[in-house]
Amino acid sequence: MTQATTFFYKMSGSGNDFILVDNRDRIVNEKNLTKWIASICRRKHSVGADGLILIEPSDRADFKWRFFNADGGEVEMCGNGGRCAARLAHLKGIAGPRLSFETRAGVIQAEVSGERVKLEMPEPTAAKIDYPLKVEEETLTVSSITVGVPHVVIWVNDLKKAPVFQTGRAIRYHENYAPAGTNVNFVQALNDNAFAIRTYERGVEDETLACGTGSVAAALIASEKGLTISPATLHTTGGELLKIYFEKNGRGFHSVFLEGEARIIYEGKLWEGASSNNGGPW
Repeated sequence: MTQATTFFYKMSGSGNDFILVDNRDRIVNEKNLTKWIASICRRKHSVGADGLILIEPSDRADFKWRFFNADGGEVEMCGNGGRCAARLAHLKGIAGPRLSFETRAGVIQAEVSGERVKLEMPEPTAAKIDYPLKVEEETLTVSSITVGVPHVVIWVNDLKKAPVFQTGRAIRYHENYAPAGTNVNFVQALNDNAFAIRTYERGVEDETLACGTGSVAAALIASEKGLTISPATLHTTGGELLKIYFEKNGRGFHSVFLEGEARIIYEGKLWEGASSNNGGPW
């Protein structure tokens, strides 16, 4: 496969890390693509990442992206990944500082200013506030919203003690959100229009250091509950701050933007051994 000589960039968006490949010349072989992505996203055995992004040509925008979670599954949107893709495209001369790119959720606008990227989000849908959800032997009060991808939001008083992995996984696979499943966010209100957040991410199947769409979901649910105005600040587990901008009218939310840092960590070349299972069980 051509992946053996594929150059890549490793980037971080507020603690979410991604592998990015400039695939405008179709250097990535589509055969067994899901398995290949899952293999090189495996931590300790390969590069390791929360997801992989392919940058490809578009006749509708500056470029097209394809985003894959660490399990190899392709999804519509990722806020932190989108900011990384926008910054890399600007640095490589694919687009100017004000740019647009095509996603499965539509054409997205972005603005790059140094390491900071302000990214337009898909129009939110399916907001549902404070409803009961039976999880194992407990009934929780949750809210949910789709921001390109589905999210559940749970309010907690002590975020450090929140059972992010156990409860997050149970809700992620809950029949109420089948068959696609959902991401799950645990949120604690702070002072000064700010919130702290921890997220169990679908596709990564674990807690991540940050989730852009999850932070947007939390801010919008907070607004629906009368707890915040725009812009809201989200404190991520990785220690970085995300700003969420939005407007609201009788029809719902619009002009939703996510702003934060997108950093290049390193660039490299994938060798053939990067996609072997290295003694794994399959």
